[in-house]
Amino acid sequence: MNDQSKMPCQDLKEDEKRIHYRELRADEICRELFASFVRHQVVTKCRRRENGEWTVKDDPFIDDWTEADYHTLTACLKNTVLTGGFVYAAFYDGKLKGFTSVESTLFGGEQNYLDLTSIHVSEDMRGRGIGAALFLAAKQWAKNQGAGKLYISAHSAVESQNFYQKMGCVEAEVYEQKHVEAEPYDCQLECRLN
Repeated sequence: MNDQSKMPCQDLKEDEKRIHYRELRADEICRELFASFVRHQVVTKCRRRENGEWTVKDDPFIDDWTEADYHTLTACLKNTVLTGGFVYAAFYDGKLKGFTSVESTLFGGEQNYLDLTSIHVSEDMRGRGIGAALFLAAKQWAKNQGAGKLYISAHSAVESQNFYQKMGCVEAEVYEQKHVEAEPYDCQLECRLN
């Protein structure tokens, strides 16, 4: 549990007033935008599928982004905006502290998926409802685009999986093969939009 989740209710309410959400434009997505963003995540347990069953396994590691990762991220987020997708962000005192992205192309046949390609909250701001707000915005945008479900190739860390479960996600009915091949340990999830 992080220190923010132990804050008194009054402090949390005051804190929430300092968080602002908005859609990002392609021309503002650059490495400098992430100057105050901390990706760092200590992972101890992950969900793994073995013999057709989901289990929790000890798999300690630290997930963080390199400079190259940030440059790849900014290129991908710009591409999402330029191809008609959605990039939505949370700012605390004017500094980027969370973001989500949804691609614009429907896939999955009758599943009618739109791809939630990222959702991240800076380590120093986790536990304040930012992730839930970003996820709900992504769901609303996808629904407005005519999707039936969000598709999520989700980090397998237990904490990440707990978040997605709270958001109503379940195992995807149909796996998107490109995601399985790119991240074989990710959990393939979906979330209904109706």
